[in-house]
Amino acid sequence: MAMRVAPTARQRRLGHELRRLREQAGLSATEAGALFGVGQSRVSNIELGRIGVSSERVRTFAHNYGCSDTKLIDALSAMAEGRVRNWWDEYRDRLPAGLQDLAELEHHASALRTAQTTHLPGLLQTVDYARLIFRQSIPELPPHEVEYRVSHRIKRQGVLYDGTPIPYTAIIHEAALRMRFGGPEVTREQLRHIIDSGERDNITIRVIPFEAGIFPGAGQTIVFAEGPVPRLDTVQLDTEHGFVLVHTDVALLKYRTVLDRMEAMSLTPTESHDFIGAIIASL
Repeated sequence: MAMRVAPTARQRRLGHELRRLREQAGLSATEAGALFGVGQSRVSNIELGRIGVSSERVRTFAHNYGCSDTKLIDALSAMAEGRVRNWWDEYRDRLPAGLQDLAELEHHASALRTAQTTHLPGLLQTVDYARLIFRQSIPELPPHEVEYRVSHRIKRQGVLYDGTPIPYTAIIHEAALRMRFGGPEVTREQLRHIIDSGERDNITIRVIPFEAGIFPGAGQTIVFAEGPVPRLDTVQLDTEHGFVLVHTDVALLKYRTVLDRMEAMSLTPTESHDFIGAIIASL
């Protein structure tokens, strides 16, 4: 099998989990290779996502590593199934790889939770709002790349509306709701879109008002993507240098706790609906 030049985050994650199973079994890459009749370098390249592995081979790996968690094995096996071309592939040579990884992460998530302090959630942004966000990039993006990014962001929103939409909870701080990006008209349209989205059965909007005071995760943009089993959950964080994906046990526990606490101190969905409506009326 040919070596991958740039494995996706999902392919790297599968390799990471196979390495984790091997290490839990107390085997070196050389010892694992001997079990399968391959060299240490092949095992290492599989674990780095550089070489693909079949779903049947994943099950063999899991068996030889003594894994008895059938739900985890099924989930890993599904991750190894032949990758088909998806809509985000058309952007692969036009946009940063991190954007493709994010689209793939959302596509395979069983549920999503996000917390936003200063920007509104990307999956709930209107075209005009998203365009204004991308126009503030440093260094400045050329017009055609701004439009590529806007198009990509809007297509990502399909996970909330197309086919079998996934459950989505957006925790939004009042600061983000009051940012007047593009003036009153753009802001009004954007906030109405959020209210309308919150009417859907799969979308929950929760607002943290200023009066709630200090809260965990303040200042961070967090997206928590649930996998088919908790071990395969992933957190995506925004930084000035791009996207960061984290999935260590410690990090997952931390961000589950952060989001649980933020959600607990937020307004109810009904209260949040009325709160956003009042902001619209004040514009």
